[in-house]
Amino acid sequence: MSSTTTGFWGPSTSTVDWCETNYQHLFHIGELFNSASSLILVLTGVLGVVLHRRVLERRFLLAFALLALVGVGSTAFHMTLRREHQMLDELPMLYLAIVIVYILLEDRPRQRFGSWFPWALFGHALLVTYLTAFTRGAVQFFLFQVSFASLEFFALGRTYFLQRRSPDAGTKRLFQLGIGAYALAIVLWVSDIQFCPTLNETLPARGIPNPQFHAWWHVLVAFGFNALLLVIARERLRTLGKESQLRAVLGVIPRVLLPSRLGEQVTPPSSRDGANPT
Repeated sequence: MSSTTTGFWGPSTSTVDWCETNYQHLFHIGELFNSASSLILVLTGVLGVVLHRRVLERRFLLAFALLALVGVGSTAFHMTLRREHQMLDELPMLYLAIVIVYILLEDRPRQRFGSWFPWALFGHALLVTYLTAFTRGAVQFFLFQVSFASLEFFALGRTYFLQRRSPDAGTKRLFQLGIGAYALAIVLWVSDIQFCPTLNETLPARGIPNPQFHAWWHVLVAFGFNALLLVIARERLRTLGKESQLRAVLGVIPRVLLPSRLGEQVTPPSSRDGANPT
């Protein structure tokens, strides 16, 4: 939410301003809560790579790495409210969604589509990059949301049908947790936009602080994305003939393990059985 206060980074040049009063808490940070909560995305992505680097194919590690990049961009965007940092947030989101679509469609033990498919997705990435980076104002916001949401809801729908076919109860429970967190995140994201005057003006005037719904969106999306990606990963491993197990790090963060006779993680599927490493 715009404020008459101008901080270290100068006036906002982004095409969207979220429902947190700019530079309210710190001179160097435009939106403190939104910036801090974005670091959860970085942490989730980095942990995903570290925990699964010997278990999952490179396509999944790329997805986790892109999530971390989204978090870096989101932190920079909410900290500075500059358009160039907004692009560092939004474009990796689009690229991540495209990678997830590839993972979900190229889901056979052998290559399902020809080499044209990655090139088609690359062409789509170029198109959405142009639409996002070279439009302004409400048009830019609309085009980005349509581009991202269409990929996002396709991926969510396909993941739903993927887990329905799974015989594993743990996968189904993980999906329920992930989709629940994702659904709540979307509700909070919309509410932050639609009810901003109430959240950031009416409530504080009555002594109730702004609940910072956009910051909670970051936290819930990080948890939901991690859970849903692991649902996809477990079914991918099953397709490759690998039975996996779910474990929790610190009792909270889910991870996928491949059991072996020695109780250690086995060789990643990208290097065995002729599986496609990308």
